[in-house]
Amino acid sequence: MSKLSRILQIKNGKIASREGSLYPIYGGNGIIGFSDDYNYENVIIIGRVGANCGSVHISNGKCWVSDNALAGLPLNKSNDFNYYLLKSINLNKTQIGSSQPLLTQSILNNIDINFPMDFQTQKSIAKVLSDLDAKIELNNRINRELEAMAKTLYDYWFVQFDFPNADGKPYKSSGGKMVYNAELKREIPEGWEVKKLGDYAAIKKGTLITENTADSTGNVKVVSAGIDFSYFHSEANYLANTITISASGANAGFINFWREPIFACDCTTVRGKNTADTLQILGFLKMRQEYLYKQAKGSAQPHVYPKDIEGLLIPISPIEIIEKYGRIVVPHNDRIANNLKQNQHLTALRDWLLPMLMNGQVTVRQTHGKLETEERLNMAAEPSVKYGN
Repeated sequence: MSKLSRILQIKNGKIASREGSLYPIYGGNGIIGFSDDYNYENVIIIGRVGANCGSVHISNGKCWVSDNALAGLPLNKSNDFNYYLLKSINLNKTQIGSSQPLLTQSILNNIDINFPMDFQTQKSIAKVLSDLDAKIELNNRINRELEAMAKTLYDYWFVQFDFPNADGKPYKSSGGKMVYNAELKREIPEGWEVKKLGDYAAIKKGTLITENTADSTGNVKVVSAGIDFSYFHSEANYLANTITISASGANAGFINFWREPIFACDCTTVRGKNTADTLQILGFLKMRQEYLYKQAKGSAQPHVYPKDIEGLLIPISPIEIIEKYGRIVVPHNDRIANNLKQNQHLTALRDWLLPMLMNGQVTVRQTHGKLETEERLNMAAEPSVKYGN
């Protein structure tokens, strides 16, 4: 056991002026603004007070640490290792105070923890874990770019009506015939229809979970508020590529999209005839997000009902345009789904490795230019896990 103070010097943050743009300002929940001044460089930021007490962030550069956080300066010249070491500790359990949780310099300095003191070992451990995080972030960045491309394409084809014409040129910009639609009060391409979304898509209420149907034994996400899931179910009631709209509460009206099977509970589900059609409907609904928020009725418990969604008017293109759209966006959607699934595995692997690397159950060594982890468990030997480029 060693004291945390052997590798980290804990200092207080200070109130910052949020006027500027050069350096990030860190509070207990991460970046809260920017400043032209900085008070620390290459530090770990630890949430000091309140709901974010014990949260851990890292700044590999100049930053301002606010008075709601503590700064951990590396005494071992290994900022990344210190970040992962603190992530392996449940700092929330070391706080004091019930109504207002608090962490102090003294508490952190006196934490006893097992960790390797050798600098090269610390560097190797940080490399393994940071490589996993880098891959997760790369997947997230790819997904953001693919989603932005899908949004742009939807706008180009189904809002500006510049889908490819028979000659492959933008329809409206190339003089494609437009006709006025009285329901939408705007022009739409000739040959398009306008329908109520309820007459075009499958819109249903989620299944209410009762004492008789509750089942948390599986790994299927239970979607309740439309944003996140509170627990799991053994069976899905909707296949992958389902749109959900939160039915009640503070998030009533929020639109989400699930690329995995789900158990939909307190929400409304929307699905098209196929994945391409569902993705086109998703683009349509996303443009009406603010409208759906405004449909929330009720003061104590706001609700958005299926009928609020069913009456939306949607322009319907000929099937061949949806098919062309699908040939572009469906493969992108599949790649996003694969990246999300890969990130789940990478996150689970990182979280499994983190405490074991710190307490020596798994060690890291350099083999032929690559980092290799070796389990040192009192059990039968298992194949080594290798990492590296």
